[in-house]
Order: sequence, then structure tokens, then C-alpha cells
Amino acid sequence: MSRIPELARGREAFARQKWREAYRLLSAANQEMPLEPADLERFAASAYLVGEDARAIAIWTSAHHALIDQGRVKRAARWGFWLSLHMLSSGEKAQATGWLARSQRIIKDCRETCVEQGYGLVVTGLIAMFQGNTETAGADFTQAVTIAERFGDPDLLALGLLGRGQNLIRSHNTVEGVAQLDEAMLGVTTGEVSPVLAGIVYCAVILTCQSIFDLHRAREWTRQLDSWCASQPDLVPYRGQCLVHRSELLQMQGDWSRALTEVKKARAHLSGRSEAVVGRACYQQGELHRLRGEFDQADEMYREAARIGYEPQPGLSLLRLAQGRHETAAALIRGIVESSGNGSAPGGGASRPRLLGPYIEILIADGDLVTARTMADELTQFAIKIDAPFLYAASTHATGALLLAEGKLKAALALLREAWAIWRELEMPYEASRTRVLIGQASQRLGDDESARMHFDAAHSIFRELGAVFDLSMLEGLTTTAAPGITALTPRQRQVLQLIAEGMTNPDIARHFGLSERTVDRHVSDILTRLDVPTRAAATAYALAHGLIDPPQTGCFHP
Repeated sequence: MSRIPELARGREAFARQKWREAYRLLSAANQEMPLEPADLERFAASAYLVGEDARAIAIWTSAHHALIDQGRVKRAARWGFWLSLHMLSSGEKAQATGWLARSQRIIKDCRETCVEQGYGLVVTGLIAMFQGNTETAGADFTQAVTIAERFGDPDLLALGLLGRGQNLIRSHNTVEGVAQLDEAMLGVTTGEVSPVLAGIVYCAVILTCQSIFDLHRAREWTRQLDSWCASQPDLVPYRGQCLVHRSELLQMQGDWSRALTEVKKARAHLSGRSEAVVGRACYQQGELHRLRGEFDQADEMYREAARIGYEPQPGLSLLRLAQGRHETAAALIRGIVESSGNGSAPGGGASRPRLLGPYIEILIADGDLVTARTMADELTQFAIKIDAPFLYAASTHATGALLLAEGKLKAALALLREAWAIWRELEMPYEASRTRVLIGQASQRLGDDESARMHFDAAHSIFRELGAVFDLSMLEGLTTTAAPGITALTPRQRQVLQLIAEGMTNPDIARHFGLSERTVDRHVSDILTRLDVPTRAAATAYALAHGLIDPPQTGCFHP
């Protein structure tokens, strides 16, 4: 077959967005005779869209050099800036700055403003933004948008608006920043933006919306990305990311079986790739296994995420908590919270606001209510600052749980009811049900057994429907042995009380668990306060009478 029919068919396949066919035909045409730059650009885009990243980079590089040889330095600079942008997003900073410097050099003698300068401004804006220089970044992105509008370049306009929106959000101007993201998406959804860039903008906007807890927009753009990917079955890079986003969306909506299916598909789709989304997919699968009570599988996935370089928190700490390893859980998450500052955890994991809710839960379980109070106050401030319903729900749930642990039942109940209402509005049944369990506990301790039973039964039904095996077992244990005091004690405090009943002193208990004596003293003090009894003997007698602990094998205990 002659080269011309293959080339023509390759161009036609590219126009029809049949990326794999276009890649095959253009590859065959290029083997027969080197393609011209315009066809090299099509060839590179096709390679990238079917997941042949290394080949795409090589072809874009060839196109860059071919354009320079032809004296078309502006077009060559455009692809140089594109390569710089790709390297920057891949974490290859040295190569990114190298391509940026080369591209800036070859157009420095342009007497008039050209559209390629706008692409350079996007790259310099991103570098400034990542370095925390939001003022410089904002100026670069704004100038890039101006150039895009002047030359009518939809790709540059989308990049400029995306960068400006992200930069405004980093500068705590969330409302205006989100408006810029919405405008960037207009060119994508109308088909004005090139396919390679469209997928990049989709994923960047979704991740940004998730970072500010704008679940409504994250869900909307995930559905749009899903439809866009479905219309192009050959897509590889964005298809995998789309499946991860879809899994996260299904998890929030309470369809855990489908969520697990989707994330497994994502991992299969992303097999052999090394980008951060692979680690995110492993973490997401670990989360689903943990929620379903499949702890061994969860542990395996968290470890795989960590191996790839993705921070497996807070999921790994919550897994250790569920396994009864409270001190390990607290140590794990404490380290990552302390290292997160006000931003994201190292390794691309959860942001500090997203870590605080689980951290508070672990602190309460471990009996450290003082630190839990500090963290709850911080989470409340984040909720006020970011003004996102998700954070309001998380902060009111966490503070309500803390008040419940402190025995401030009426205050706890008011906040927990508020959290429950927000979870319902967000259509997050698992989180709503966990809050209802706490409402039931508070109601029970206030003597309202009918309300407690109503909330326990409703949560039980949802947990069973979701497949939340661990939560279901915990709730069943709670409701079958419920008595005044059981809902006041953490699992660790019940373990301490059991050893008190066995005759151990506080130093004995400290050695048994590998804790400091001060920590055990604090646990014992909290037990006496929560059970409203004056002595260790009274606490043990109460616990035995209400089935909170097993009868001691030694037959004695220390007062």
C-alpha cells in the first residue's frame, strides 16, 4: 500500500478521534517516509492518547526540530513549551526548565507579541505558583489569557484560565477562582480545545474541586469526563483517571460494589504507567477494602500505594484503628499531620483538613481528648475559612464525637444532628449513618431509648446495604451489650479496665501495652469520670455488672 493512502487515512482517523487507528496508520506512513511537522503533531497526539507516552515525547521532539530546520521558530517554540509543560506535570523539573529556556530563547527576537509567548507565560506561571509566588503567577496567567483572547487560541485560553483559577484558589480567593475554572471548562465541553489538552483540563479541574471540597462541581465534571471518555474508547491516560474519579464518586454515593469494580478497571487500564494516579487508584482500592472489612486486602493496597510514592493516609491509620492498634494508628497519622502544615501531605496524599477528621477519631479512641480538642477547633476554623458543606459536616461530626466522649451529651447531640443533616444533603449515606450511631449513643445516655433505637436501626440497615462489615459488627456489639457507660468508653479504655479487673496496677498496665505511665493514668482518670464513679474498684464493679468487661480470671482487683 502506498504512503499517501495510509497518510490520508491516518489524518481521517485522527479527525474522527479514532486514536489507535490514527496511531497505527501514521506510524506506518512515517516508517515509509518521515512525516511533515503537521502530521508529526497528529502522530504525537495519537501516541499520547493511546498511552504511548515515551513515543509521543520523541515525536513531539522530532516535530520541534523539524520546525526549526524549516525556519518556523514560533511553531517550534510552541511545542517546546508544550514539552516543558508535560515535563513539569510529570515532575521532571530539570527537563521542564530546559525546554522552557530553549523555547524562550528561540522567540526572544520576535518584534511583536506572538501566541507562543502566551504558552511560555503559562509555564512560568505554574513554576511561580508551585513556588508559592502567587502574585507573579497571577500576572503571568492573566497575560497569557490576554494573548489567547487576542489571537483566538482556545488551547492557550483554557490553560491560562485554569492556571489563573488554581492560583486564585491558592490565594484563598475561592469564589473567583472557581469561576475561572468554570470558564476554562467551557472550551472543553464545547469541543474547542484539542483532545490532549481537554483531558488535562478535565482532570486538573476535578482535582482542584476536590481539594476545596466542592463535591457538587467534582461530581458534575466527573460525569462530563466520563461521557467524554466513553465517546473515545481508545483513550488511555484520561480513561484511567476517569475510572478513579468515578470510583470515588460511587463510594461517596454508597455504591461500594460498583466503586470497587471501577477502581480495579482503572488499575488494569493504568498498568505499566508510573504517574501519581496509579498510586491514587491503589489507595482508593485500599479504602474500599477497609470500609468493607477486608483488612488484608486493604493493607496490601495501601502498601502498594506507598511503594509507588502515594501517601496512604489517613486510610492506613484508620485500618490500624479498626484492627485495635490504637497507638500505632495515632503515631502514623500524627506524623503525617505534623508534616502536612497547612497544605497537602508529602507524596500527593490528603490535605490537612481531610486528615484532621480521622485524626480526631483516632485521638478519641486513644483517650487523648486534649489533643482532640485542639484538632477539632482547627478543623472548625478550616470549615469556616473554606466554606464547604463537606468540611462543615466533618467538623461538626468530629466536634460532636468529642463532646460525646467528654460527656457533654446535649451539646454533642445538637452538633451531631447538624452533621447528619449536611451528610444527607451531600447524599453520603455512610457518613450519615456513622453520625447516626453517635446520635443514638448520645440519645441513649440521655435516657431517650426510643430515639436511640431508631437511629441504631437506621444505621444498621444502611451498613448492611453498603457492605460495611466492620461498622456493622461494631454497631451490633454496641446494641446487644448497650448499657449506661458502654458508649462512654473507648475500646482502649475498656482494655485498661479489663486489666484493672485482673489485678494490674497502672505501671503493670503501662508495661503490658508499651505505654507511658502518664498515659495509663490519664486513661484511668477518664474512665472514672465517664462512668461517674470514685474509685477503680467502683469502676470495675460497674463494668462487670453491665457486661463491659469479662469476669477477671484472677478473682481480685486493686481498689
